[in-house]
Amino acid sequence: MSSEHDLTPDAAQRRRLLGALGAAGLCALAPWERALAQKNAWPERPINYVVPFPPGGLTDVAARQVGKALGDAERWNVVVENKPGGSANIGAAHVAHAAPDGYSWLAITLTHAANVTLFAGKAGYDLTRDLTPLAGLASSPIMVVVNAKSDIKSMADLAKAARAKSLSAGSSGNGTPPHLTLALYQKLTGLPMMHIPYKGGAPSLTDLIGGHLDVVFSNYPESLSHVKNGTLRALAITTHERSAELPDVPTVKEAGLPDLIVENFTGVLAPAGTPAELVKRIGGAIVTQISQPAMKQALLQLGFIPQPRGPEEFGKYLKSEVDRWAKIIRDANIQVA
Repeated sequence: MSSEHDLTPDAAQRRRLLGALGAAGLCALAPWERALAQKNAWPERPINYVVPFPPGGLTDVAARQVGKALGDAERWNVVVENKPGGSANIGAAHVAHAAPDGYSWLAITLTHAANVTLFAGKAGYDLTRDLTPLAGLASSPIMVVVNAKSDIKSMADLAKAARAKSLSAGSSGNGTPPHLTLALYQKLTGLPMMHIPYKGGAPSLTDLIGGHLDVVFSNYPESLSHVKNGTLRALAITTHERSAELPDVPTVKEAGLPDLIVENFTGVLAPAGTPAELVKRIGGAIVTQISQPAMKQALLQLGFIPQPRGPEEFGKYLKSEVDRWAKIIRDANIQVA
């Protein structure tokens, strides 16, 4: 029978740690011992991946794709939990105040970057203080769409129509990326429009198809099928390059609005204080899965642009988006009800 002296130093060290855990619990260990124990044992239970939006939406679908991929590749039990409400702040606050042990993840979008300014001091958490980046996943653009029977056939036509009369412009709700894009458009052009916020993108598109709205600033994946089947007409897409799915739709830059580039990104955060080794391990595993050809193809088919980013890179990107939208929101005086 093997004794501790027959083990390698690392194996012997792990055995001593396990004994210490059984005798006194993790809290009794020195900081370096806790870190080593967590690194070797994690994960010992399911990981709670909180999506602060309803089931079936873009962020939810992306999170479930990632969770399944990690389950297959890493044998991690990633459980997606939907906690919608409060302009995506309820779920975010839940994770922000969870234990920093790697078992609580938060799916975020551009909404959260904007919420830093829109809900300053009122969100129930601080995005940059209470949460730490794990990885960036992908982004999806905003598409400006009108009814296929509309006389508006281009962004130039939209501007002309807006100058001639008051247009009704729908979005998926106050403070959402489509609303922010509409507000940015109005700021850049100086054109007034009557904003009609909906509880989600689908009902706004239903009313547009029904002739009750003049234009909708829409999440690209939500309006893609309607443009393809001919019920809606796309005027522009807020990307640097044209979409392979809709090669005839110009970018906002081509339409004369280069500052209207908008990426509704999605990524993953964890509570601040999560051990650096765990952050690196989780972030690396997510990036690896997002970089797989099958995953990239699946995201593209859903209307996403894959953008795998590790913790440091995604952290820098997130900060740049928080700063960018803080200025846009203040300059355009965007407020939420």
